Amino acid sequence: MKLWLALLFLYVIAVPAQAITVQDFSGREVTLDQPAKRIVALAPHIVENLYSAGAGDKLVGVVSYSDFPDEAKNVPEVGTYNAFSLEQVLALNPDLVVMWGSGNGMQTLSTFEALGIPVYVSELRQLSDVPKSIRNLSQLAGTPAIGEAEASRIETELNALHRRYGEKRSLSVLYQIWNDPLQTVNGEHLISEIIALCGGHNVFGDASSLAPRVSIESVLLRDPDAIVASGMGEARPEWLDQWRAYPSLTAVADEALFFVNPDHLQRPSARIVLGARSLCQQLDQIR
Repeated sequence: MKLWLALLFLYVIAVPAQAITVQDFSGREVTLDQPAKRIVALAPHIVENLYSAGAGDKLVGVVSYSDFPDEAKNVPEVGTYNAFSLEQVLALNPDLVVMWGSGNGMQTLSTFEALGIPVYVSELRQLSDVPKSIRNLSQLAGTPAIGEAEASRIETELNALHRRYGEKRSLSVLYQIWNDPLQTVNGEHLISEIIALCGGHNVFGDASSLAPRVSIESVLLRDPDAIVASGMGEARPEWLDQWRAYPSLTAVADEALFFVNPDHLQRPSARIVLGARSLCQQLDQIR
């Protein structure tokens, strides 16, 4: 019996754990010999998605403004998303870095690859990318059951919103990121997909750049049914009421100057369900 147990032990330590492989948003295959235990996340939305994936306790480094959930505020910061300290990241001895492709810059990938550190590239451009990312991160962190449950919840709730609002009378919407300069998003932005989910359409969906600057004259010409402001925090921005200087605008005449917490729409994370629900309910008020 003792010989058998000894042979079994030798077999267990001789056979490595099955490797984990997922495809990231740059199309690369990311392979880990075992689940990641020390993760550095280089964007606030990535931090949120790691917590949603059940991997929050594996985070050892984040960037500034990683403020949700509250536990994330206690994780050491390595700088900002566009100016992080490579030395600080390396000092944390990560076995996985999760980066934001367009935000951190793809040269970041080359840097970490040269150092032999596994990197997962996050670049979420569609609603379906949010649950996909959570599933992938949970695989890499060894928490697939948690990730699957959260991803399925997000998909279920978004589908329910689309069934309820998606086929209602279409409304034209201006989503205003900022007032000076006046800035919005085009049809390729994830926010346009949320507007469509709610049965609306982006009045600047045909713009050529992802986040174009537009003129007041162009807004008056397109005359949106609703204007939705983001701003910088949880409070409704005062500049939204500047549109009242243009009473001929349909959105002003119909009291359709709305606000949605920007973190609930502009961060591609699980909280996007909250943002979509808020937007759908407010647009439905003017139908």
